[in-house]
Amino acid sequence: MLGQKERHIKKRMEGRVIINRLMMVLFGVATAIGLIFLVLLFYRVLTQGIGYLNWDYLSNFPAPYPEEAGIYAGLIGSIMLMVIVAIFSVMVGVGSAIYLEEYAPKNRMTEFIRINIQNLAGVPSIVFGLLGLTFFVYLFSFGYTLIAGGLTMALLILPVIIVAAQEAVRSVPAEMKEASYGMGATKWQMISRVILPAAVPGILTGTIIALSRAIGETAPLIIVGAAAAIYTLPESLLAKYTVMPIQIYNWTSRPAEEWQFVAGAGIIVLLVVLLLMNSIAVWIRNKYQHRL
Repeated sequence: MLGQKERHIKKRMEGRVIINRLMMVLFGVATAIGLIFLVLLFYRVLTQGIGYLNWDYLSNFPAPYPEEAGIYAGLIGSIMLMVIVAIFSVMVGVGSAIYLEEYAPKNRMTEFIRINIQNLAGVPSIVFGLLGLTFFVYLFSFGYTLIAGGLTMALLILPVIIVAAQEAVRSVPAEMKEASYGMGATKWQMISRVILPAAVPGILTGTIIALSRAIGETAPLIIVGAAAAIYTLPESLLAKYTVMPIQIYNWTSRPAEEWQFVAGAGIIVLLVVLLLMNSIAVWIRNKYQHRL
């Protein structure tokens, strides 16, 4: 009887090992397929655009001929837009998260607000574009300007930052808060000197993800009037502007093959800017983690 039980257990273990190996192979194949397509896409973009990528391309404005075209206006426009987005969304997002976690009463209304903020993070970007068109372009009379685009994109990533900041604030150990109160700290002193320094890595992580989404968005900015090409830099927040994704889209829509190479160079620049932003933010996050 004992021998039959041992054989049964051995058979089950062999079946589990086979299933484990099979699933490992399937997951490995799925990962390889994704990486292959990613490498092929990057290779195609690199081979198309590297020939046009030089200092003239980075410092020239759009032009009617591919060999004279540059991405300078889109690059500076994207940087200016991201500055507006970061300032507004981080201030409002972190402030909202602190209020919801530390000040708001724990009732159904607060829970309802939290749930709907999480739902807003999954709303299609074009909906935020229509919202920006209604409020910032028409109601507030900003027109098709840089500030209207920046505020629209800030609304787009605001739910992501709020949720990430809430999780970061919630992850601070209760013992640290109680120790702060035990030393006579006020509510604000506890928040500013205990919670925020401890939550900075998580907040920065959420901000990285959100800004990475914002810098590649096109649909909301088209709706709020970002230009396909401009020949001067924005001189104020109420000036016309363009960004790299829209300028790249404009080039890809042209029939001549050379414009596809120009667009490929633009994609390379966009990827480099995105990787640079992420690298700086990750470095700052790790610095705070080591300090803590």
